[in-house]
Formats: sequence, structure tokens, C-alpha cells
Amino acid sequence: MATLLLRLQGPMQSWGTTSRFDERDTQLEPSKSGVLGLVCAALGRDRQEPVDDLAALRMGVRVDHEGVPMRDYQTATGVLIATGKSDMRRTVVSPRYYLSDAAFLVGLEGKDEALLARIHAALRAPHWPLALGRKSFVPGMPVWLPDGLSPLPLETALAQYPRLSSARRDDSQPTLRYLLEDDQEGVIRLDQPVAPFAERRFGPRFVKSGVLHVPDQTDA
Repeated sequence: MATLLLRLQGPMQSWGTTSRFDERDTQLEPSKSGVLGLVCAALGRDRQEPVDDLAALRMGVRVDHEGVPMRDYQTATGVLIATGKSDMRRTVVSPRYYLSDAAFLVGLEGKDEALLARIHAALRAPHWPLALGRKSFVPGMPVWLPDGLSPLPLETALAQYPRLSSARRDDSQPTLRYLLEDDQEGVIRLDQPVAPFAERRFGPRFVKSGVLHVPDQTDA
């Protein structure tokens, strides 16, 4: 098994998994559907194309800096009504939740090292712009890491990679929180793609959490 590491860091991120209608939620960590959507943008893979090879990758997240949950107040006019027409006199309030100032190290583990290498190269020169959950939430630091392609298994790669240098310097805790995808047990997350993204179909997966002792030195 090999692991590809990504840096997801920016002023704002949003990783919704249960959003319906006007309200848009966010998890406290990146969702698998959101991360694979970012990977598809880097590869230039259309929303109509299958994502079975990407969905088979096992994902882990290390929280280098906890984000602060925030809510954005938005309104929209000209929304569709039951007749299928737009009502220009109607205004809808749409709460949008997001994370402020978060930093995550995400790992994707798989047997197909050639696929991981293609993703790694695409992250350096993405086909389409990358976003942290929403198109307007651009990364504050490059997602691509020069040494992000690792021969180590997922948990070891997350534990041994140095703390992200641009995460807050006042974070002095000796351990960092992490989440690992598991085949048999853990908390259920409904963010496993089971069809092309255009169909918006997602299934369950198990996620286990814990803490890691991470090197104090920072990456370049």
C-alpha cells in the first residue's frame, strides 16, 4: 500500500454531507466526497465520468489546526416554486456553514501506485481550479506537497509527516486528532461516492478517530 498526502488549508472550508434545500452544513473535517471532488477537478474528470477507482481509495485525515465553525447569512431571489417557474418576488434565506482557519493533512491510500502518482502530478498542475468544498473557498496554501507521495501505509504516513508549517504556531499540544476510514467499525459517514458525481448518490462508510504523536519539525 502507498499513500498520497494532500494539504487542505485556507481561510474558509466547507465539507457538507447532509445538506438539503436551503441550508448548507459542514463537518469538522473534510468529507471523502469533497476530497474526491477536488481530485476530479485536478485530473479534469467530468462529473458524468465514473469515480469507482477513486472511491476505492482509503482516506484518513489529520487535524493540524481545528477550524472555527461559522455561519454565513445569504439570501436568494428568483427561486423555483411548485409550478416549476421562478418567483422573482420571493426571497429565501439560506444559512451556509463553514470552517474558518482550518488546516488538514489528508491521506489517500491504495494499491494502485500509478493512480496515486497521476493524482499527485495533477495536484501540482490542476486541470480545473481547486476548491475546499465550495468553488469560492480557494486553498490558502498549495494542496500539492512535494513529498506527498509516500510508500508508507495510511496511518504511518499521517503520523510521520511533519506538522504543516503554516498552521498556527500557538498550537503546542503534543498530539493531533485524526480520523481513519475502516471496513468494519466506527462512526458512519454518508459521503462514500457510489456513482458519478452528477448523480449525487452517496453511501455509508465507517470512520474511526484517535490521536497521533506527530514530529515537532515543520515542512518547508
